Amino acid sequence: MNIVNIKDTSGKLYYIGGVVRDELLGRESFDIDITYVGNAIEYCAKFGEVIRVNPDFGTIRVNVCGREVDFASTRAEVYDRKGHLPRITKIGCGLKEDVLRRDFTVNALAKSITTGEIIDYTGGLDDLKNKTLRVLHDGSFIDDPTRIIRGLKFSVRFGFELDEHTKKLQDEYLSAVNYDMCYKRVKKELIETFNLNSQEAFDRFINQGIYKLVTENDITLPSVNIENLIKTYPVKNVWLVYAGVLQDLSRLELTRQERKILDDFVLLQNTPMNSDFEIYKAFQNVETETVLLYAILRDEKIARRYLDNLRNIKIQTTGDDLLNLGLKPSPKYKEILDKILAAKLQTPEMSKKDELELVRTLL
Repeated sequence: MNIVNIKDTSGKLYYIGGVVRDELLGRESFDIDITYVGNAIEYCAKFGEVIRVNPDFGTIRVNVCGREVDFASTRAEVYDRKGHLPRITKIGCGLKEDVLRRDFTVNALAKSITTGEIIDYTGGLDDLKNKTLRVLHDGSFIDDPTRIIRGLKFSVRFGFELDEHTKKLQDEYLSAVNYDMCYKRVKKELIETFNLNSQEAFDRFINQGIYKLVTENDITLPSVNIENLIKTYPVKNVWLVYAGVLQDLSRLELTRQERKILDDFVLLQNTPMNSDFEIYKAFQNVETETVLLYAILRDEKIARRYLDNLRNIKIQTTGDDLLNLGLKPSPKYKEILDKILAAKLQTPEMSKKDELELVRTLL
């Protein structure tokens, strides 16, 4: 566990959730979440420099010996509007009431900072041993549907499986999705899950119908192995290559760049690509993510042709060279440069001298 140097004898400070789970699994945990049974803002400010405070949720971030640590007050909450952020009903409740609001039993474990004792109110230790994911109550997915995506993420990361009843609850929810939900949270979970670059995760996402949280369209699993594709052609927005397969991401709040990646793919679907020149011109101004979507959803062979053989071919002749040859600036510039490009795609070893000789021939 990523231990922080906190000397406290109150008996009210606990490592909570993922950091405890990861320690018991023998994995490194990068996030340090600590819960205080009471008001953490009032109690935990003394441990170091206060970085941020959120009174509504009873949380405080403190710089403890050079490390940023999040302290949370124990709290109780209710979901007045299913699928959206809960309303806090009490700050400073008991530890048991606090852990019962969490997603899965394996994430509801606590460890006393004072004594090192593991506190398990929900059977999380047994589920951890049996590699089982189990929700804490039957309304869990109704309260927060993003827990379904988190369950997928944990399944892939740790090799866990949903217990039979939890799987039944998931299937029931996915058969009648309430699309009035917080899609900012959905996007966050999609990013964390698909950035694992796991074909297994995507297979389950489609085959188990989890994609229905995002779109009402019927989706079938593409034949292309996306994990291998991304390993061969690394991209920044890994998650968007996977999610883009759904094509309908209208419910997600996308950045301008993310939207452009998807819009460019739509434009490419009816673009002729019958020659290297047409392939090059189609892909030259789009992101690699768009090319990968074309590989997955349209034609893998054409996309790989561009990525493997064409995209690094560049002509050296410029507009200044054409001007020096006596050609006044005009739309003919583009025509000539395109003809040079077409020739170089056929003969990549062409030198600039060869290109200029071709220009003279064209003139």
